[in-house]
Amino acid sequence: MDTRLEEAFPADPSSPAEAGGTLILALPKGRILAELAPVLSRAGIKPAADFADEDSRRLRFETNHPGLDVVRVRPFDVATFVAHGAAHIGVCGADVLMEFDYDQIYAPLDLGIGRCRVSVAEPAETAGHEYAGASRVTVATKYPAIAHRHFAQEGIQAEVVHLNGAMELAPSLGLSRVIVDLVQTGSTLKANGLVETEVIAHVTSRLIVNRTALKTRPEAIAGWISRFRAALAERDAR
Repeated sequence: MDTRLEEAFPADPSSPAEAGGTLILALPKGRILAELAPVLSRAGIKPAADFADEDSRRLRFETNHPGLDVVRVRPFDVATFVAHGAAHIGVCGADVLMEFDYDQIYAPLDLGIGRCRVSVAEPAETAGHEYAGASRVTVATKYPAIAHRHFAQEGIQAEVVHLNGAMELAPSLGLSRVIVDLVQTGSTLKANGLVETEVIAHVTSRLIVNRTALKTRPEAIAGWISRFRAALAERDAR
């Protein structure tokens, strides 16, 4: 571990001696892990060797801290694990926080990774034909709450077709007029004849904590928040 972190945080916030036992850090599977790895390293967290192996059947992993375990779950599920107290800390996209709006979650840090956006997209051939002014529009999305809120602000009722993937197929197959989805480069939209027409929100990953855990284990939780904050400061200084 970086000696500067040891000097900044001489007491291990995840020590089993801390009342409450092992802390659980929920991390998202997939592409975010690659961006997150340097942040974890700078925060002094080293998960078990098979953590980065997507083929590993294990979902819970020990770390170099005896009082801290990490669990690897779907990105959309991190917030639920933390909100319900199954995990004490997590890393979660702002899109998920917007969708579920859990009041049990506190998000103290923007990690500045996983940059993308939640956007409206539609077929290129109809992109110039405004649906604004219409009373309703069919929307394929895995973000029903975000879609309803967005179109309500435009005075339009969103009839949501809830899909967990392959949203880009919905307009061409007559399932919806538009989609609301996460966009990074836009290449998938283009490959399926869609264009991005509105950006609802820009998204980055956040460090999130369970509010009850923050109250019942303030030293341990605050210690990890401080470690992540120091890790971000070191990264941004380079």
